[in-house]
Amino acid sequence: MLIFAGLGNPGAKYENNRHNVGFMAVDAIARRHSFSPWQKKFQGEIAEGRLGGEKILLLKPTTFMNLSGQSVGEAMRFYKLDPSAITVFYDEIDLAAGKVRIKTGGGAGGHNGIRSIDQHIGNNYRRVRIGVGHPGAKELVHNHVLGDFSKTDGQWLEPLLGAVGESAEMIARGEENAFMNKVSLAVGGNVGTPKPEKAQSHIRQARPQPTAVKLPEQGPMAAMLKKLLGKQSND
Repeated sequence: MLIFAGLGNPGAKYENNRHNVGFMAVDAIARRHSFSPWQKKFQGEIAEGRLGGEKILLLKPTTFMNLSGQSVGEAMRFYKLDPSAITVFYDEIDLAAGKVRIKTGGGAGGHNGIRSIDQHIGNNYRRVRIGVGHPGAKELVHNHVLGDFSKTDGQWLEPLLGAVGESAEMIARGEENAFMNKVSLAVGGNVGTPKPEKAQSHIRQARPQPTAVKLPEQGPMAAMLKKLLGKQSND
């Protein structure tokens, strides 16, 4: 048996936040593979099903993000599992939006949900890190992750979640690189792709500059020009 835990905050206020992309990921798996209806257990919501012949428990902690480890730890101990049987889906600001990376172990990277899980079960579990991008400054991170995905984000978020649901069996089988490739192909060029512009509409055409004419300084021609210019200046 394996536990796939998605991290987020409960309630309608948070459901579209970047911080809730873990909830969104396990919801996508549940829909695609016809898991059981969600029910309350282990300080969270659970749904049961199978992926690639393996029994899977989907878990969404409802303890709020900072206490996610309470829920994950309770479920793991109930089924007498090792941390290696746990896979956690969560938002990662240190990955570009739409990128997905999988790793086992490591630090919390400033993510309070991961820090809480580390405290309850150690860090030897698998992490599916879903990039939501960095706002550019540390002081902006809080509002960024607790902000809703934009309409533009939907261009990569929808295919990403679809691919997570479609390819979740690969995670259950340990085919992590294949899973990441599937998601990458699904998202494709939908991340940060500029809209095409009309050809050369943004290019300014250089205007030809007048060529300076050097006037003679001595001789009959110079005298004539000086006389002519002097006459014009007095008109």
